[in-house]
Amino acid sequence: ARDRGWEPACDLGEALGWDDASVPAAGAAKPRVVDPTWVEGAEIEEPGAAWEGWRDLAAYLEAVFEPGEVVGYVTDAWDKDGRWVPSGKGPHDRTAGELLEALEKYGGDLDSAIGRPNPDAGAWIRFNPLDGGGVRNDNVAEFRHALVESDSLPVGKQVAIIRELRLPVTALVSSGGKSAHAVVRVDAKDYDEYRRRVDELYRICRENGLAVDTQNKNPSRLSRMPGVMRGGRRQWLMGLRLGCESWAEWREWYDAQTDDLPDPESLADVWDDLPELSPPLIGGVLRQGHKMLLAGPSKAGKSYALIELCVALAEGVPWMGFPVEARGRVLYVNLELDRASCLHRFRDVYRAMGAEPAHVADIDVWNLRGKSKPMDELAPALIRRALRTRPICVVIDPIYKVITGDENSADQMAAFCNQFDKVADALGCAVVYCHHHSKGLQGGKRSMDRASGSGVFARDPDALLDMIELHLTDECRAAAEGTAACRACAGFLDAEPRLEGWRGLVAQDDQVAEAKMVAAAKELCRPLGLQDALLAAVHAARERARAMTAWRVEGTLREFPRFEPANLWFEHPAHVRDATGALSDLFAEGDTSPEALADAKARGTRATKARAAKGHAAKVAAMREAIDRCSREGVRPTREAVAERVAEAVEAEGGKMPATGVKNWTTAKAEWSPIRARREDDGVWVLYDTELEAATEGWGESGV
Repeated sequence: ARDRGWEPACDLGEALGWDDASVPAAGAAKPRVVDPTWVEGAEIEEPGAAWEGWRDLAAYLEAVFEPGEVVGYVTDAWDKDGRWVPSGKGPHDRTAGELLEALEKYGGDLDSAIGRPNPDAGAWIRFNPLDGGGVRNDNVAEFRHALVESDSLPVGKQVAIIRELRLPVTALVSSGGKSAHAVVRVDAKDYDEYRRRVDELYRICRENGLAVDTQNKNPSRLSRMPGVMRGGRRQWLMGLRLGCESWAEWREWYDAQTDDLPDPESLADVWDDLPELSPPLIGGVLRQGHKMLLAGPSKAGKSYALIELCVALAEGVPWMGFPVEARGRVLYVNLELDRASCLHRFRDVYRAMGAEPAHVADIDVWNLRGKSKPMDELAPALIRRALRTRPICVVIDPIYKVITGDENSADQMAAFCNQFDKVADALGCAVVYCHHHSKGLQGGKRSMDRASGSGVFARDPDALLDMIELHLTDECRAAAEGTAACRACAGFLDAEPRLEGWRGLVAQDDQVAEAKMVAAAKELCRPLGLQDALLAAVHAARERARAMTAWRVEGTLREFPRFEPANLWFEHPAHVRDATGALSDLFAEGDTSPEALADAKARGTRATKARAAKGHAAKVAAMREAIDRCSREGVRPTREAVAERVAEAVEAEGGKMPATGVKNWTTAKAEWSPIRARREDDGVWVLYDTELEAATEGWGESGV
């Protein structure tokens, strides 16, 4: 078609693969100013018979150069395979002022002013001033202009697009052939900046349908000289100072045209017809189409919590105690787990939540461990894939795998978080992602300040849920183990058909008291020979309860009122809301509030007393054992005899007995010890057990 004269309406570009980073997000067009398929060619009025070419050249020199700047040009040419090309370097030692004087002096005699141009080839001129030492890029004195030339469109369309783009054109010259040469201001301070700006200029031209000849990038490049003839056609000056006045003004204008931002709207226009709010996705927490960050320390079960969220959204069941308001398809982007582990976790979580997999087909898992890209490259690929299924929520776990830039840099993290906005806007779905806490204790910080890195992570999402571990007291853990034991007993009895109706035989209060419930269950199981199986189930339940951790979820919300912190048990592999209130009075590790400090002090005191009581019990047991040995050996239990035997026992275990140990342990000051010393008639101190004496008082009287 090209061989027969067909010309495309715009640059067709190159074919790109679906996974190429340069492909725009599906449904999002590249912003541009000109639609080349709708541009009408500009009317080109060529000069008539009265045209004086030297005046075009003079006007060009005045516009492009300062009088004292050196101009390079070429008037000689040679025929290369039927195509005229410049011959040699040409003059490069005359200033623009000198050339203007010569043109004024000789008028229409260009041969005398600049040298005789070849009427078949035309002439060429360099659009940047030189230093007079040569014509290479190194000899360019000012990186002021770049050349925009295209021969893939009719000249009228080329000129129309140049004008529509408002390129800062200093001079526009007809080549006398199939193109117009635009000398465009780039105002670069050095060669590196010149290269960057020319690349940007050519890219913008290409995106707006003007395919630029990239061979013209060099700052020392020759362009067509106005005012001379070329094969019977004029190389004439089509215009001066078109479009914007400078590169900076043009870039500001172009950015304003392509920023893809909506215009401001008057509140009065919508006051009586406000748009509807996005419906809630998680009741009181997150709306559809919004963003949520789940933050927490390592081993908080964040990945499990996000998998629980996927299950809850797919099946329409509550998530960690929060109501799910919409059921639908979910995409889980797994960046950390291997494929098998990830898929097994989903099934484990389904079972732990007690959810029926009725809509398991609504959960899509994209496993990218070892294959992930930075988020700015991943987002377009994610959007393309998600458009096929249109999920109501995309979960990205975790984001440290795809962070681009320094996570402590606010501007870099703002650009990073913008990728989540692109995903949410393109798909119309919620985006949920998780991040880790910074190092150190978090209890003394506000929930929104615990996430690692820049404060952008706290300010950017519409909902921030933060998880922090609670310090379990001995009493709370014992209560949890007791509750687990009671539930295990109830579950065991419920599962045995022969014990149907057992709840009518055990008082309701006894069903929640560990000792009474276990005893009652044993009695019920005894006739069936199920005591051992029952106790094994109770033991397993207690072990699981012993491994549970406690967490508090606090929210920082943009769309909803702040909710009361939610307390959770994490019993692998699922989080369960604390329904009893047992966790409400606990404090997070590192909490420096007065209440937390007082609680920590009390816990420390209790721990100290517990350690002391354990030590006291060991001492009492050692003395009792020594008294028993004396009895068995027929030795009087004097203080010295008991001390000798206690020392032997202590040293046998690698310890060392204090010299005055037994003496101090048996005085009135040792209130914790029931062993006392009594001085008998012969002056010897003999030890006796006050508790044993109390227990044996009256034995003879009762006839025992």
